[in-house]
Amino acid sequence: MTPDEFRRHGYATVDWIASYLERVESFPVLSAVMPGALRAALPAAPPEDGEPYEAILADVERLILPGITHWQSPNFFAYFSANASPPAMLAELVSAGLGVQGMLWATSPACTELETHVLDWLADALGLPEAFTSRGTGGGVIQDTASSATLCALLAARDRATDGAATERGLAAGLTAYASTQAHSSVEKAVGIAGLGRAHLRLIEVDDTFAMRPAALDDALRADRAAGRTPCFVAATIGTTSSTAMDPLPAIVEICRRHGVWLHVDAALAGNAAICPEFRQFQDGVAGADSYCVNPHKWLLTNFDCDAFYVADRGALLRALSILPEYLRNQATEAGAVIDYRDWQVPLGRRFRALKLWFVMRSYGLAGLRQHIRHHVELARRFADWVRADARFEIVAPVALNLVCFRLRGDDAPNERLLAALTDSGQAFLTHTRLAGRYVLRLAVGATYTTDRHVEAVWDRIRECATALQP
Repeated sequence: MTPDEFRRHGYATVDWIASYLERVESFPVLSAVMPGALRAALPAAPPEDGEPYEAILADVERLILPGITHWQSPNFFAYFSANASPPAMLAELVSAGLGVQGMLWATSPACTELETHVLDWLADALGLPEAFTSRGTGGGVIQDTASSATLCALLAARDRATDGAATERGLAAGLTAYASTQAHSSVEKAVGIAGLGRAHLRLIEVDDTFAMRPAALDDALRADRAAGRTPCFVAATIGTTSSTAMDPLPAIVEICRRHGVWLHVDAALAGNAAICPEFRQFQDGVAGADSYCVNPHKWLLTNFDCDAFYVADRGALLRALSILPEYLRNQATEAGAVIDYRDWQVPLGRRFRALKLWFVMRSYGLAGLRQHIRHHVELARRFADWVRADARFEIVAPVALNLVCFRLRGDDAPNERLLAALTDSGQAFLTHTRLAGRYVLRLAVGATYTTDRHVEAVWDRIRECATALQP
């Protein structure tokens, strides 16, 4: 493909994406294809000769779109959103065009230095402590997801608890980790990968708001120490996946300091809201944490994947993850004058992800990003008020930010049928969880293009489906 051909096909591709965004609302939110449908429509073998680009793009429309669940639909209320925006999409195009492999400062200085700088911007915008910036003792790095951030934090905690023995000799026996029963499943995965063993993860009970009970954490830590084990890692959650429960950070910080245990704060969704000063109270105490992560790809208009992972002591992370083979040695690294982000993550290679966060922060400004967050919080609160006003329904968890957990009063079965009816209609996509043993519907307001009318329409649809289910 010549540069002229690339230019022509590039224009066509951007036009197709723009057209998709214009009509995304018209598609059923959840794909209705049957398993194997796409593979059955594809040739058994790749073409021997290259095909025209126009044919490939046409097949995106014909074959791929039917199998897409439309995460960018304004009627997507499931999980937590992976919202995107045009500036971030264009940044991804620039990143792909540059084709940077940013494992070392030397392999593209701008890739490293922009990442350091925009993560300092973000830390300041979220009101994070100075230690989490490059100006302090720690700093930030872009991971793919919060799952990777949790694993890296655990590896650093494991190394610190064993004075490096776990990293050098694989001695992880007897180490224990702690999280609430509502914590993300990535914590359990991380303890398995890191060699602690899932049996050594203690799931701490929660209170009636589904937040971790500090006294129960303290008891678990004491019991393990009394049994000769070594507690090394606590994961606190600011905004759990099921209900956006907020673990009480000040009390957890005090307990972790007293026991000498690494504290990681997972604020993957809710941390984005801290860009608004009025929502920062949820992370009071974060200055006492050893690490922290937030996902701009969840709620800050930055395309997946972009997790901002911060540590208060970068030395602890580097000791756990650094390795320097001869073929990566270079003058800048040897001088210790630069950051090599390969030492801040599990993989060696890394993409130029910082571009999209830079494009987004410059395009919207902090004021625009705050408006985005505040509008979604207001829509969620309005929806919660409508639910409370309908005697058939109940709210089952505090509405902290943009997630509403609700259900029909009574048994689980009608709620399961209600969710199925909503999903089958194609007009909206919600998901469920279980809280206190009950089946609960979740409505998360977070898609880039969701407006008042979309939330009003989904509430109308919910009430219609609920009425149709009544005997």
